[in-house]
Amino acid sequence: MKEFIIRRSVIALMAGVFLVSGCVVKGHPRPGPPEPVAPEALDGAIRRGTDFLLARQHSNGSWGSPRRTKSLNIYAPVPSAHHGFRVAVTSLCVSALIEAGGARAVVTKSIERAEAYLAENLGKLKRDSPRALYNNWAHAYGLSALVQMYNRLPGDKPRREEILKLAGGQIDLLKRFESLGGGWGYYEFDYHTQKPFAMTTSFTTATVLIALQEARSIGVDVPQTMIDRAKTRIVNQQNPNFTYLYRRGYTTRRAAGINLPAGSLGRSQACNLALRLSGDKRITDDVLKTWLDRLCARNGWLSRARKFPRPHESWFAVAGYFYYYGHFYAAGCIEQLPPDQQGFYQDHLAGILMRLQEKDGSWWDFPFYDYHQQYGTAMAIMSLHRCQRRGPQTTTVTSTR
Repeated sequence: MKEFIIRRSVIALMAGVFLVSGCVVKGHPRPGPPEPVAPEALDGAIRRGTDFLLARQHSNGSWGSPRRTKSLNIYAPVPSAHHGFRVAVTSLCVSALIEAGGARAVVTKSIERAEAYLAENLGKLKRDSPRALYNNWAHAYGLSALVQMYNRLPGDKPRREEILKLAGGQIDLLKRFESLGGGWGYYEFDYHTQKPFAMTTSFTTATVLIALQEARSIGVDVPQTMIDRAKTRIVNQQNPNFTYLYRRGYTTRRAAGINLPAGSLGRSQACNLALRLSGDKRITDDVLKTWLDRLCARNGWLSRARKFPRPHESWFAVAGYFYYYGHFYAAGCIEQLPPDQQGFYQDHLAGILMRLQEKDGSWWDFPFYDYHQQYGTAMAIMSLHRCQRRGPQTTTVTSTR
């Protein structure tokens, strides 16, 4: 036991634990100069990822299934949990194809099939069980996909009106499944109340909050009170160095490994971006760059967990499924920086992700039924798209404050 305690203390010191007052810790890890990424290599990686998604789409327009199981599977009450997973993954895939798939006819046909699937199934999402609310992921990524769909064909007004109705329905469902006190989680193990008293997590709340800001950008009515409660929930789980607690209830465990810089490496990107887009002036360019520096210089803390079959079994309780999630939102943080400061991080991020592309063109970080290659590939494609130097091709959400 003594050796175990000493080992954990050494790892904590290695991670750079500084829970100090102020903003950004001075002397944080900084990456060296990145290797320049050739535009044709970047385009080729995106093309191979796109081709993988095209090949794995189902005939009904969706991606993902519950078929590929392992000895330890994520708790997923049937059928609603898998309905939510499939809608969330399909939303990510259609967003990736709209953003970065290009103008090939086969891509357009795939997008149209996926849009039809979402139009039919987004409104049917339900709470999975009294204990699980995975549907919140589908509401968030479904909203983001609807924004992409809305902007894809700006001249089709009847289609846009239908998309706005669908988006309004997702806002209503997010109201229904918002946790007491604000924010969102995906488990409710203790109370099983109609209005969830969920284990509100900082990163789920951040994911939803970003989607709400995107929805506002196309004119969807999003209650300011819901946004304010979400912001408060994230800030309550924020440490002075902009690490973020894993979930509500960890306020007395702020120095636990999962809440330290290494454990928060995937969450801090999403939480910082959510607060920045929501008008939090404390999320300065320096804060964003500090955590981008950490991600690039200490990527091993996240990468160590990649492809581990059990959630949270790696150092600092990092789960494999935070890997591409963290890089996806890091790419969003890069977009918030002045243009002349983006290239350094774009090359770092692109270099990291391109090295990890599988032979079949996919990316994946956690064995998760038959959803992992699809969501990992979609997130990686959108991350790499934001690393292209020829200018943004999607609308960047700006602060509403």
